[in-house]
Amino acid sequence: MPSQTAFEQEVAQLIVDSLNLEEVAPEDIEPEDALFREGLGLDSIDALELALAISRAYGVQIRSDDENNREIFASLRALSAHIEANRATS
Repeated sequence: MPSQTAFEQEVAQLIVDSLNLEEVAPEDIEPEDALFREGLGLDSIDALELALAISRAYGVQIRSDDENNREIFASLRALSAHIEANRATS
């Protein structure tokens, strides 16, 4: 069972807070588990809300028509890596 990195913990907290996932603790989100459908159970509306939260928090734009969205949102680990690779530096 892989553990979350510090940044994955931060992104997991953002997911829980921005989507009001009261029944999910950020530390319980497995880094490699799917975020959508069978995994965390998110849907397309959740993806839009999460993309907006990521934009506000990290300056990373994730467009709804991006052909890589399936890979970007595949797991907490994939999403965290995408944010780290693309976030605005202060």
